[in-house]
Amino acid sequence: MEVLYPCCAGLDVHAGSVTACVRVAKGAEVTYHHRTAPATTRGLLGLDAWLTTHGCTHVAMEATGVYWKPVWHVLEAHFALVLANAMHIRNVPGRKSDMNDATWIADLLAHGLIRSSFVPPAPIQNLRDLTRTRKQLVGEISRHTLRIQKTLEDANLKLTRVITDILGTSGRAILTALVAGETDPERLADLTRCRLKAPRADLIDALHGRVTEHHRFMIQLHLTQIEALDAAVATIEARIGDALGPFRAAVRLLTTMPGLSDTTARVLIAEIGTDMTRFPTVGHLISWAGLCPRLDESAGKRRSNRTRRTAPWLKTTLINAAWAATRKKDSYLRAQFLRIKSRRGAKKAILAVASSMLCAAYHMLRDGAEYHDLGHQYFAQRDKEQVTKRLLQRLRDLGVVVEVKAA
Repeated sequence: MEVLYPCCAGLDVHAGSVTACVRVAKGAEVTYHHRTAPATTRGLLGLDAWLTTHGCTHVAMEATGVYWKPVWHVLEAHFALVLANAMHIRNVPGRKSDMNDATWIADLLAHGLIRSSFVPPAPIQNLRDLTRTRKQLVGEISRHTLRIQKTLEDANLKLTRVITDILGTSGRAILTALVAGETDPERLADLTRCRLKAPRADLIDALHGRVTEHHRFMIQLHLTQIEALDAAVATIEARIGDALGPFRAAVRLLTTMPGLSDTTARVLIAEIGTDMTRFPTVGHLISWAGLCPRLDESAGKRRSNRTRRTAPWLKTTLINAAWAATRKKDSYLRAQFLRIKSRRGAKKAILAVASSMLCAAYHMLRDGAEYHDLGHQYFAQRDKEQVTKRLLQRLRDLGVVVEVKAA
């Protein structure tokens, strides 16, 4: 097998140490040099000097948690780095050690058998950390809200049946009054805004309960946590606004697509970046995001069409955006959703819509063009003959005989 990189190295990265193997090929002769360095900054700088001494040009490592990041930051200035998916470079069963793993990675790299993972530049990485942290904090707020609802149910206050958002203006006013010791349903109902849809009689009936000191303590505890999380989310959003400086044009471009809000567009930029040349085709991007069926065949039979498991950040965001896009009437995405839903079900249909949205985002970022909707009649015009046959067959199934003439 052809050797692409005569002098390269493989790293087996751990939390406390890094095991390196330098592979040097001179003709048919191959020599290996091993070294284990501590994962401290001083140890990584020493590893950098040791690799430079041996004349390494390329270095490969596994994506192990977050432990690869400090190694990457130290070495990226001097070597061509390759980040490998651990599932793609599994060694054959047998004697396993850190040195053997590093040697195996070096052998794969020398022959060009490692597919490099996508590592965005530093500004995108910082933006990605912010958007992911924001999502985690918003999830914590939702969990504390559910705990408040559980406490209210324990006190037999059916507040969630008359107020959709218990953390809205009316809900917060009622919760604050409950913590302060107010138990009169009439007075609690007076705290609501006039825009509340529930009748006053239903609201008063829902506010009859048995609120104890323990319930007040638990509600106050969760409200305090929610207030702190809201402040943290506001701080992160301000930081995201500063980090978005070079990417504001791309965000404005993406928001021209139905279903993509400013927040969703920011997440999309943070996850895939703005340089689409990192993905050879749009199909590579869709596969990387886990929005297409996997290829799993044996003996001429397809064993599974399930999408592969990926990190939840991009895929879940696109699916949520797809649900929002399908609510826009007379749009291509809604027509696509309804067309696939009738044959394959809602879950596969929404996955297809999310894939189409990512495909459109790829071309928008690559070409710098705004979103152009193909219209809800796109599929009908494209498949006019098939639609005609299907409708005629449907009429025959209903016992109706018709004559067809060209318009």
